[in-house]
Amino acid sequence: MPKFYVLFICLCIALNPVKAQKPVTATGYPVIINKDTLFTFYTSQGLFTPAERAQVVTKRINGLISRLDFVADSLKLTHDSTLSVVTYKAEIVFAVNEQDSKFSELSRKALADNYYALLKQRLKTATESYNFKELAIQVGEAILVFALLILLIWLVNRAFGWLGKRIIGSWNQRVEALAQKGAPANYVNRLLPFVNTLLRVVKFAVIILLVYLALPVLFYIFPWTKPIATQLLGYITNPLKSIALAFLRYIPNLLTVLVIYMVTRYIVKLIGFIAAEIKNGAFTIKNFYPDWAMPTYNIIRVILYAFMFVVIFPYLPGSDSKIFQGVTVFLGILFSFGSSSAISNMVSGLVLTYMRPFKLGDVVKVGDIMGTVIEKNILVTRLRTIKNEDITIPNATILGGHTINYSSTAKTAGLILNTTITIGYDAPWQQIQQLLISAAEATEGILPEPKPFVLQTALNDFNVSYQVNAYTNNPGIMAITYSALNRNIQDKFNEAGVEIMSPHFTSLRDGNSIQIPGAYKPDDYKTPGFNINKAE
Repeated sequence: MPKFYVLFICLCIALNPVKAQKPVTATGYPVIINKDTLFTFYTSQGLFTPAERAQVVTKRINGLISRLDFVADSLKLTHDSTLSVVTYKAEIVFAVNEQDSKFSELSRKALADNYYALLKQRLKTATESYNFKELAIQVGEAILVFALLILLIWLVNRAFGWLGKRIIGSWNQRVEALAQKGAPANYVNRLLPFVNTLLRVVKFAVIILLVYLALPVLFYIFPWTKPIATQLLGYITNPLKSIALAFLRYIPNLLTVLVIYMVTRYIVKLIGFIAAEIKNGAFTIKNFYPDWAMPTYNIIRVILYAFMFVVIFPYLPGSDSKIFQGVTVFLGILFSFGSSSAISNMVSGLVLTYMRPFKLGDVVKVGDIMGTVIEKNILVTRLRTIKNEDITIPNATILGGHTINYSSTAKTAGLILNTTITIGYDAPWQQIQQLLISAAEATEGILPEPKPFVLQTALNDFNVSYQVNAYTNNPGIMAITYSALNRNIQDKFNEAGVEIMSPHFTSLRDGNSIQIPGAYKPDDYKTPGFNINKAE
């Protein structure tokens, strides 16, 4: 094509530019203020469609109208190379772009000036009629809310006053009933001030809650304080919403935890039933004693619940938290360092359970302490002495020393009670043994079979030691039996006119009376005189 032809075409286009036509199919979205259309948007801007753009601008303008501090003259219009922006105190109200001018006969700047002037005029008219009317309504609503708050506070005070009187009246009646029954009731009166203080604290907490809930309502009445109301409500609703959502999300894990717990619980109940049957003798297991049943059940129960906790631990809320894990480790370390003696006693208690050195009701001697076993648990053993003294002994102490059980064979082979006396060499041993056996047979609590017997345990410098041994099947009254045996020995020897040399008795036998009670001496008994032999 010749060059001059191309130049001719370009010249024609330049002299006769094609004018953009308004699309007849374009849909406009109005900005409505007080039911009147202010202007219309046909094009989008940024990420906003024309409809969204009109909604946002309408909302912004209505927000300006509801503000008491709004001044229409503070609206500003600025132009740059691509946009014309209307702002109020650094807040963007709306913007006009180049595409908006294509739907008008005006340029972008002229169209923006037109929108700006129209907006100022409409806002001046709207705010003048709106502010006083709406302010009066809002103040009335605020007064109503404030009056309702005062009424609620008054009702709370009355309710707690009535509740306090009822509690005090019921409390006094209870105290009088306890006093009439002879029970000490002074400590109850000391608790009454605590109850009153607790009621006051609860009352003030309720009042503070009412005031806090009333503040968002008051702030929400006035448009310029709505953000504060939203923020105050958020302090309550956001945590509650978080808790509710967390609970809903936790429901599947909660069901898993419940299933694991129920399965473990019924397994424990089954094992408990079996242990109770073994304890009661309903059925037996070879080499498994009935008194092992409940301790074994307790051990298995602890192991099963510990295993259950290990299984459900990952399903617990916050189990994956580093803080939760750190706290559990810290508590474990504290438990390890602070419970070494307790752990030692627990292990000793388990060992003693399966060693079976004694059982409840046995008469035992642990170190220097002798008494009846009244309690035996995983940590300590309690003995009751013949003086009704309850003595608590750690299980580790029992395991580390020696224990004498007087009851283990008392019902079968019999417990041998023994006591030792010393008699002079001038008394025939046959007589002494017979006297001791007769004293034992006369003692209540001594078994007739096996028969008592006597052992000559020592030939001392001035006397002979005789030990009488007798059987009993009731070690619980051992002290009483010993006392009766000793009385009978004294009576038998006194009746036979034999002196007991325990404790050692030294005297000049020549010229002294025999050392027995006067009632046992013969009627014709005379104290011998001193024998003096003249040396030749």
